[in-house]
Amino acid sequence: MELTEEFLCRKKIAVAGSYCNTSKVAYRILKKLTSEGHEVFPVTLSIKEVEGIKCYKSVLDIPGQIDAIDLVTPPPATEKIVRDCLKKGIKMVWMQPGAESEEAIKFCEENNIKVVHNTCVLTF
Repeated sequence: MELTEEFLCRKKIAVAGSYCNTSKVAYRILKKLTSEGHEVFPVTLSIKEVEGIKCYKSVLDIPGQIDAIDLVTPPPATEKIVRDCLKKGIKMVWMQPGAESEEAIKFCEENNIKVVHNTCVLTF
């Protein structure tokens, strides 16, 4: 199975990014994943709730296990979040175009975290 398909088979997915308006990519990804039956956990510093779903300031704040995370964040934030993913036990990361960095990708590869990058989840 390709990594993109494997990611989209996951049930509990965090999405880190900005939700300040409905045109933001993180918001559109949240809508896509929830419409496909995924349980989505928004991660953002800016708001407490989106579409009636509680937001978390960090993946470490999300209760229970998360199957994967989609990152729609600037590369420095991505680098911090993948380190938090290791602590949280998240084994799959999707870095949206513009979110990826060589450091974050290398960190994931060195720590057995599967990583998808150079493609957008909205195209699937």
